[in-house]
Amino acid sequence: MPTDKNRATAAAILPLVGGPDNIGSIAHCMTRLRIALHDRSLVDDEALRALPAVLGVVEDDTYQIVLGPGTVARVTPEFEALVEEGRSPRTSGTPVTAGELADRGAALKQARKARNSTPVKLFLRRIANVFVPLIPALIGCGIIAGLNGVLLNTGWLPAVVPALAAIASGFMSLIAVFVGYNTAKEFGGTPILGGAVAAIIVFPGVAKIDAFGQHLSPGQGGVLGALAAAFLAVHVERLCRRWVPESVDALVTPTLTVLASGLVTIFGLMFLAGEVATAIGSFATWMLAGGGAFAGLVLGGLFLPLVMLGLHQALIPIHTTLIEQTGHTALLPILAMAGAGQVGAALAVYCRLPHNRSLRTTIKSALPAGFLGVGEPLIYGVSLPLGRPFVTACVGGAAGGAFVGLFNQLGVAFGATAIGPSGWALFPLLDGPSGLGTNLAIYAGGLLTGYLVGFAATYFFGFTRRMLTELNADQEPAPATAPPATEPSLAKI
Repeated sequence: MPTDKNRATAAAILPLVGGPDNIGSIAHCMTRLRIALHDRSLVDDEALRALPAVLGVVEDDTYQIVLGPGTVARVTPEFEALVEEGRSPRTSGTPVTAGELADRGAALKQARKARNSTPVKLFLRRIANVFVPLIPALIGCGIIAGLNGVLLNTGWLPAVVPALAAIASGFMSLIAVFVGYNTAKEFGGTPILGGAVAAIIVFPGVAKIDAFGQHLSPGQGGVLGALAAAFLAVHVERLCRRWVPESVDALVTPTLTVLASGLVTIFGLMFLAGEVATAIGSFATWMLAGGGAFAGLVLGGLFLPLVMLGLHQALIPIHTTLIEQTGHTALLPILAMAGAGQVGAALAVYCRLPHNRSLRTTIKSALPAGFLGVGEPLIYGVSLPLGRPFVTACVGGAAGGAFVGLFNQLGVAFGATAIGPSGWALFPLLDGPSGLGTNLAIYAGGLLTGYLVGFAATYFFGFTRRMLTELNADQEPAPATAPPATEPSLAKI
């Protein structure tokens, strides 16, 4: 039955995005079905938003349909199957030429690229593409680690604890390999060579090697070192492909790629990346311990705008580095408060506009996802088009962030063992030395603060008198051109 429901959702979406022949590529992240379109003008945005399973739509370098965590992973294979079944003989298995693409929606495509494809955004998006596929494993292993901690503290099932520890830690012990593989794949190299070079970082034998006058440690440099090593391997491989004769390419290119990149990794990148990773950890600890309330205020208040600009992707390697070092990232619970401010703002909009049926319907359908940390429907459907409520949602996020940051400043530090979820979905991933009950209470207090302040700020300051008059006449809010959202949830939010 669930399969039938997912297939029905895919079947409802397909004609509204122009049919099978309009689909260039299909992918998905934690919450969104991402489609590359040949002709953007064939998409019926309003009809898509009206589908019960669709939480919102976002236009970036791809057309993104927000379906929510879990659902998107089930709908995507059904959508892919329907596209393959429905393609015309000309399209199925035949790439669309550059000339055809230029003739189909070229003006819209170029305008979208000009808006979204700045060098910084493109680079951060590619870095995110390296880490986003790892999020499901981070979440699964993080929850298992939390469960193992509960069993360890309570003394229950002692025979199971070592097994759970191995299951939870296995992925993290080799995460550098996965980062190296994905990096090479993303930047155009041979993925397995990127993984091979990154594997040097976690090989126990590096402890016998001296670099810069000190012994290396297995794992030194972590994901940052793996990212740099694999990126270097891509460029070494390209040089080899250019200069090595084809007759010996299969032997020489992989050998030189691994050898040259490996030596640079051992005698340079591991040490440098290790220093950078240590500095990141020390700075995060100092920032939250010395000025946690202010740091939380700034981080919680600015996270929504960062998401709008796509700059939040720069935080993904930082989160992963902190998880490697301490077992959790203390930044994520603070950043998740931005979603709480958004929920509070949406509730205030609902109360202030009793006669605007369209907005109230949008809010009612999007609130459950908002409580679970999927904020796009509320952002793009409610607060951002209205303008002021987006600012007051940021105020709520700042208040929640200050609340959580204050306890870090008081010595009650905790974090999330994985990245991806936020809102209520983050509760199972909380961890810290103060104990599970304390961590849950502080995080819940931060969410409540974000809800209340976001609600109050929006209720009293989110509307002008003229806005209230116009919007309560049951008119749709004036559309606004929103900066693109990019993945993730990280407090993907």
